[in-house]
Amino acid sequence: MSTEDANTAKVETLTTDIIIIGGGPVGENAAQYATEDSDLEAIIIEEELLGGECSYYACIPSKTMLRPIELAHETQHLQGLTGARIEADALLQRRDEWVSHYEDKGQIDWAQGAGLRVERGHAQLIGERRVLINEPNPVVVHARHAVVIATGSQPTVPSTFVDVAPWLSRDATGVREVPDSLIIVGGGVVAVEAATWMAALGTRVRMLVRGQSLLSGQEPFAGEHVTKALESAGVIVDRETKVEACYRPGAEDTGLGQIHGGQVTVQTLGPDGESTVTADEILVATGREPRLNELGLESVGLADEDIAARRLPEWLYALGDASSEAPLTHWGKYRARVIGAQIRARATGEESESVPENVPVPQVVYSDPQVASVGMTEAEARKDGHEIEVSQLPFTSSAGTSLLRDDAEGTAQIVVDARTGLLLGATFVGPEAAELIHPATVAIVGQVPVHVLRHAVPSFPSASELWLPLLEGLPRRMRLTL
Repeated sequence: MSTEDANTAKVETLTTDIIIIGGGPVGENAAQYATEDSDLEAIIIEEELLGGECSYYACIPSKTMLRPIELAHETQHLQGLTGARIEADALLQRRDEWVSHYEDKGQIDWAQGAGLRVERGHAQLIGERRVLINEPNPVVVHARHAVVIATGSQPTVPSTFVDVAPWLSRDATGVREVPDSLIIVGGGVVAVEAATWMAALGTRVRMLVRGQSLLSGQEPFAGEHVTKALESAGVIVDRETKVEACYRPGAEDTGLGQIHGGQVTVQTLGPDGESTVTADEILVATGREPRLNELGLESVGLADEDIAARRLPEWLYALGDASSEAPLTHWGKYRARVIGAQIRARATGEESESVPENVPVPQVVYSDPQVASVGMTEAEARKDGHEIEVSQLPFTSSAGTSLLRDDAEGTAQIVVDARTGLLLGATFVGPEAAELIHPATVAIVGQVPVHVLRHAVPSFPSASELWLPLLEGLPRRMRLTL
């Protein structure tokens, strides 16, 4: 229904305090924090599954597959154990259980238990604090205080691949029909993680990467370690390779995780010239963009670029992937908690909480080895004008990390401001690296200088002990009170 139709047709009207467009983790957190311990009401509008991309098609299903694979690999690299086998059917069954077989009853029950109203349908702004829900029956909702856009993101599909019905990220996490061979276009997080579990499922994987390395936004050593591990698992990684054309007979979206047609043929241009590669399926993992289409921004005088530039009226907020901030669930949830609380404070007349200025974005790539990072890379710190000291060590520089695997490989690095002694960034690449990054996040948020941080004593022989040689690797003057 158009805006004009909504104005002339007889439609149901509702009034609430806060409207949340999008029922993923970000929208749920915004609604919860905007209404908690108050008389405020919120309506969440979701046109797909309540719980969003993360719960059904991204973080949760990918990690349910990657964790058993990681454990199986560990048993193959620890003396005294016979290596575990990966059972594909059981692995996919575990995935299905964790995504609730793509049903959201549990999420609906949670929302209702939290006092949140859920409306189904596509939401469209039709004026200041006014939202039209187009289906199944038209409803116009008016917000007394705020409207929050938390619609997430969607994959970007270059024109080269539009006509071949490629797999996108949802197909990779929702794989049903495991192809014998798979081409992955891209070298970022989605590409790397998908290559890890598809190779473990028995697929011959070939990655076509435009840049010089995988995980280009990370420290260079991260991409090097991950490339080596993937190649050891049988994955072919073609770097500096551009896709010139792509063909496929019988291309058709046959359903989530099913093979979408005949054999795929890709013409590439790489360091050694032109080449042709074929596979049973192709996964396009070339990035994502905010899902803002058909949102009705023009009805309030806005365009997509106004969202990213934060040019919004005081009643309108954008959170999560839709905001163009870091497209990570935990970051979106954090921002939802902060903004939700601010909406509540403004609506109730209470004072807003104080928020630290320097809150970094942590990230984990659940490859094997894992890559965990927070804050600035060494290159970013230098570009930002910091005078820095860097401490870099092999991941096995402590007994605790060495015990994780008999042949563990990886690198740990911290970047420190040489003048203030404050931690600027940290990167860990190695087994279970995800469990080592939070102390760095705490140190950056709390502005804990390294001469204080070194007095946080790690247990022996835990993996956290790796922090000790990292800090001891800094110049002696930095380990003393500045």
